[in-house]
Amino acid sequence: MLKEQTSDEVLGARCLDILAREVGPLDTERFVAYINREKFDYTQWQQTLFAGQTIEEIAEQARATGARFRAQSMD
Repeated sequence: MLKEQTSDEVLGARCLDILAREVGPLDTERFVAYINREKFDYTQWQQTLFAGQTIEEIAEQARATGARFRAQSMD
């Protein structure tokens, strides 16, 4: 089943909520300020983040993270 695409506003709110839960509101604000202040190349960041990993390893990390978030949302 395909999920309907989320609006940018809803996606942004969800992402900020997740970030705030993970690192707290102060560090969330600092991160947002950093991203807005610095020239940020998402593609380059991903290449560095996932360097040396296979697609299977990246997919497993994504599944584990998704499972953790789903478990947290059930609490």
